[in-house]
Amino acid sequence: MQSKRTLKDRLFLVIKGLAMGAANKVPGVSGGVVAFVAGFYEEFIYSLQRVNKTALKLLFSGRFKSFYRYINGKFLSLLFFGMVVSYFSISKILDYLIANYELYVWSLFFGMILGSIYYISKDFNNWHKKTILALIIGAVLGLSISFLDPATENDNLFFVFICGIISVSGMTLPGFSGSFILILLGNYVLLLVDSVNALYDTVFDIFRGNFEFIHNATRIRMLKVLSVFTLGSITGLVTFSHVLNYILKHYKNITLATIMGFIIGSLGVVWPWKKTIYKTNTDGLLATDSTGKQIIADYQRFLPELNSQTYIAIAYIGLGILIVLGLDWYGQHTRQQKT
Repeated sequence: MQSKRTLKDRLFLVIKGLAMGAANKVPGVSGGVVAFVAGFYEEFIYSLQRVNKTALKLLFSGRFKSFYRYINGKFLSLLFFGMVVSYFSISKILDYLIANYELYVWSLFFGMILGSIYYISKDFNNWHKKTILALIIGAVLGLSISFLDPATENDNLFFVFICGIISVSGMTLPGFSGSFILILLGNYVLLLVDSVNALYDTVFDIFRGNFEFIHNATRIRMLKVLSVFTLGSITGLVTFSHVLNYILKHYKNITLATIMGFIIGSLGVVWPWKKTIYKTNTDGLLATDSTGKQIIADYQRFLPELNSQTYIAIAYIGLGILIVLGLDWYGQHTRQQKT
């Protein structure tokens, strides 16, 4: 899998990492889909699988160059560099866009998921009783989950570690959105927005020579949460790649059919036209968690009226579809050039 990479290849690999990291933060969208349609999914899984006993022996024996080559380090380091940069930048941008352009953001996400469904299904020709049943089960499961009430935010470190394992599954399993599951677990904002923003602010403070944050209990707690979440993500990324390889090797068609069904059913969670319903306490006031955030109770979905705002939202849905189709075109173009 290893090959010499030109400067252009390295730059594009970082850009792919940016796109993959951004997609993994979007509820309902899978970073694995980006890897799949951009043509580097196979190398990504292969490289992760190389993090095994042999790799650890090389690492702990001090043979760092051999370890780096063995795990395809150049590929992984460039890709993960793009992901890390994406997480810092997208976190702030996403915060702003959802607060000010919520309808259009969800419309773009909705379109990207529709495009992902098309991409995964277009070359799938193994339809029979088992795969059709898997598609139906996946759709029912996805639809059921999308209408579940989001849980209350929980910053227990063990639970955060489990969230890290779950969230990273979207990178290795095309179509499975880890960030979507984090919404249902109640920790999407805590782990993919607040804690990342806390690290961003901390780095900015350090560069300014301001170390007052060490006395900020909330900031320190967020940094602990992010550290445990990152550790869980790394654990999940390595272990899940081995599990995924076995599942796809023995049950590939059924797995892909289930994924398609799950994505179709889960479209409800990113339906653009919805109103957020917050929990209230016994006094009739909006309920908040320990940090003062309002607790989400449910989403009230509705059909839109035909007006200029709706037409713009539909255009964003189309844009989301085009983004995925563009990635598909780029992946095919890249593979043709290599052959």
